[in-house]
Order: sequence, then C-alpha cells, then structure tokens
Amino acid sequence: MSVISPLTINGSNTSQTGGVKTLGKDDFLQLMITKLRYQDPLKPMDDEDFIAQLAQFSTLEQMNNIANGIAASNQWDFLQMQSINNTMAAGLIGKDIKASYGGIYVDSDNSPQISYTLDEFAQDVEFTIRDHQGNVVARLTDSNLEPGANSIEWDGRDNIGNRAPDGYYTVEATATDASGATVRPKLYLVGMVESIIYREGAAFLRVNGTEIPLSDITAIGEHGAFDETEDDG
Repeated sequence: MSVISPLTINGSNTSQTGGVKTLGKDDFLQLMITKLRYQDPLKPMDDEDFIAQLAQFSTLEQMNNIANGIAASNQWDFLQMQSINNTMAAGLIGKDIKASYGGIYVDSDNSPQISYTLDEFAQDVEFTIRDHQGNVVARLTDSNLEPGANSIEWDGRDNIGNRAPDGYYTVEATATDASGATVRPKLYLVGMVESIIYREGAAFLRVNGTEIPLSDITAIGEHGAFDETEDDG
C-alpha cells in the first residue's frame, strides 16, 4: 500500500493545511479498497502486508472510539459535579460560612456589600472593581477604619453613574495607615447563608448582602459557630 508522508490521522474527514495532509478513517478505508480494486490480479497483495494494513485500520478505529469516549466522560463528569455542588448548596441555607473571595455578582436587584477585615487601623481604603475583561468599572473609598470586620456597599453603578451590566466582578482592596504605609485588607466574610441563587448553572450564595461563588467557602458551621471578628488565618 502506498504511504503518504507526512500523515496525521484523526477525524473522519480529509483536510489539508500547507504541506500536511490529514486522513480520517473513512479515507484510510477508501485507500485500501482502491488498492484492492486496481491491483494486478497476477500479483496479488502480499498477505502479511494486507494483514498489517487491516491491523492499522483496526487500531485507528479503536483510538477514535477511545477519544470519543473520553470526551463524553469528561462532559458527563462536569455535569455530574455541577449537579452535586448545586444540590449541596441548597443545604447551606441557614448555615454560617467563612469565605475568602475575590469578587461579587451584581444584578439589577442587588447592591452588594463588600466585606473585608483589617489587621490594623487604616486611614484610607480603596476598592477597585473590574469586569471580566479587566476593565475598571468603579472605585470605592472609605476612611478611618478600625481593625476587624468592616464592609462597604456598592450601588452597582460605574464611575460615571450608569448601572453596571449584570455579571461577576472582581474586587481588589488596598489601604494605607496613619503614617502612609501600605496595609492589605482581606476580602473575607463570615455570616449566615440567606439564599442560593443559580446563575448559568452555577450556585452563588447570598451572605450579608454579598453574592459569592460556592467555591469561595473555606468553612461551614451551624448558626453562631464563627466569630465574625476573626480572620481566616
């Protein structure tokens, strides 16, 4: 049987990019049939070559089946895990949680609280809110804040006063103390899960007016189990 080089076998269709030809299993089988059809009847194909070519075709078929099976399995595992997470989230209503988070969800019905903790007094604190593309949407500031748990509300509007589109936004926090030295606030909250909101198949927990992803939770307990002034360290 003729050899085409370089050769890559993957799908069921034939495609060509530059000098590389791609043959699928249907093309491979067609080549074998064509070879049999036009071979010299006085010089039949050698048995060993024919068996080797059949073995190659069988291996190709098995590899395609395995690849398809893995893809289907991965998709099923993802859907199954998502279903388990969403089911578990419903059981958290009324529970207290700790969460270290990096962003909040905003929609037309909420004005999220940004909860954070300080290890020391902060003269000024600034929060930078970005969209999924990394663009700065809003900046919030606060001042003269004592150590411990604090929070600030975002009305969901951007820097020019327009309501921000519904979606998930990242939050960055920086601060300075009375001497002007940098202080690093922790985006951290402790509170009771008030409700569960499902968005695009994922579960978000509403805690103290803030919506955070289920994956941001670091601890779960009965109501009153955690001291809201403690940090996650």
